[in-house]
Amino acid sequence: MSNEIKRIGVFSSGGDAPGMNAAIRAVVRTASYYDLHVYGIYQGYEGMIEGKIKRIETRDVGNIIHRGGTILKTARSEKFKTKEGRQAAFESLQAFNIDGLVAIGGDGTYTGAKIFGEEFGIPIIGVPGTIDNDLYGTDYTIGYDTAINTAIEAVDKIRDTADSHNRLFFVEVMGRDTGFIALSTGIGSGAGSIFLPELKGEMDSLFEVLKKSYKRNKLFNIIIVAEGDNNGGATEVAKAVKEKFPDFDARVTIIGHLQRGGSPTCRDRVLASILGASAVEGLLNGHKAEAVGIVNHEIVYTPFEEAITKHKELSKDLIRLAPILAL
Repeated sequence: MSNEIKRIGVFSSGGDAPGMNAAIRAVVRTASYYDLHVYGIYQGYEGMIEGKIKRIETRDVGNIIHRGGTILKTARSEKFKTKEGRQAAFESLQAFNIDGLVAIGGDGTYTGAKIFGEEFGIPIIGVPGTIDNDLYGTDYTIGYDTAINTAIEAVDKIRDTADSHNRLFFVEVMGRDTGFIALSTGIGSGAGSIFLPELKGEMDSLFEVLKKSYKRNKLFNIIIVAEGDNNGGATEVAKAVKEKFPDFDARVTIIGHLQRGGSPTCRDRVLASILGASAVEGLLNGHKAEAVGIVNHEIVYTPFEEAITKHKELSKDLIRLAPILAL
């Protein structure tokens, strides 16, 4: 392993995700194992610019593996998008002699890390922390498993009400650009239909499903809608259905930011621990401008350029299976 890295900084940026604290814990303890100093950078790139940096010891990350959110806080930074802002951030790192970074976050975090690393030559490893599971270079992202379990738990409770009152519920889950959460939640909760940003023509399919339900006098069902669906989200889908089927008692529930919070699942804790540790080891082994991930149960390092520009596809098998199981 390389001896060039002596002090590393770790920060979380963008939207929070359950499991980020487990990743921070893994970074700090792995660094300690290799006799490195670790500095926590608070409030992401914005905090880096403002010099909100503090030495973190192993005791500082005790009793956080089960906590949602991020102890380092997170923020979005307009200043960091400017050359002047990035220069100020670099000077803050120099003041603490930080010679490597671990960036925990999503696409925006990776984009900032790529530019920053190219401009100032500092080695940076990205750790995929986002509930959307949409980052290329890893099968799963930190927070995704917790988010879908939170969504399914909510849908299970909504189903009780839907059945009791013979209501049709449209449940909107997160996913502005991708339908990973919606697809897994829909299949896992036994939904009657799933609306995804990647697909078109779902409305016609839903109308056919509801026609069959109406003939069987089944007026309750659960429809999962990703917030970025092409039809305008759960509210618009429900409105269109109500116009065509006025006899259905249609209701809308938007789960929203509940999916971001809460204690991470065991899977997210283990994933975050592996990726946090691998980020530190990656820096020591000379990796830079790369994101760490797990693909087919193997640790991989993907260049930021690929992680940002390449598109992660939904499982075609799951898409095909969804309507079959909804019959």
